Amino acid sequence: MNQEEVVNIISTKLKLIRTEYDYTQDKMAEILGISKKTLVQIEKGRTSASWTLTVATCALFRDSEILSSVLGADPLEVMETIAHKNIDRPKDKTMGGKVWWKQVNKMKTYRLQQNVISQHYRILDEDDFRWYSSFHKEDAVQKLMELSKKKGQ
Repeated sequence: MNQEEVVNIISTKLKLIRTEYDYTQDKMAEILGISKKTLVQIEKGRTSASWTLTVATCALFRDSEILSSVLGADPLEVMETIAHKNIDRPKDKTMGGKVWWKQVNKMKTYRLQQNVISQHYRILDEDDFRWYSSFHKEDAVQKLMELSKKKGQ
């Protein structure tokens, strides 16, 4: 998944997200900081959302079931991974990957998972904290090996 694909996905789902929250077009446009005319154009498929609008939508509607269903789990994790190419630091505690994730590999106290929708990878520790995310399996496997060697694990 890349920026263009996510922009297209969010553009096509913006109306569903708006109706999920029971917002009018006026209210949704106000929340997103765009004109109603722009929102209507996006909802009708005449134009696409910008990358900035896509990220704002994911941030402001992070708990949307629509977003979770099209991006898999945490929309902001997908956005951050795309924007930075990977996430290489301990981050938020996760739910452990029970719904949107399949386990790819495990080394000592770390496990590598792949999101079944976005296809990106992440590494979690035994307490379900995310240590790394990437769309590149080779990078994720390398990081998994590095983490499993640290601190005598």
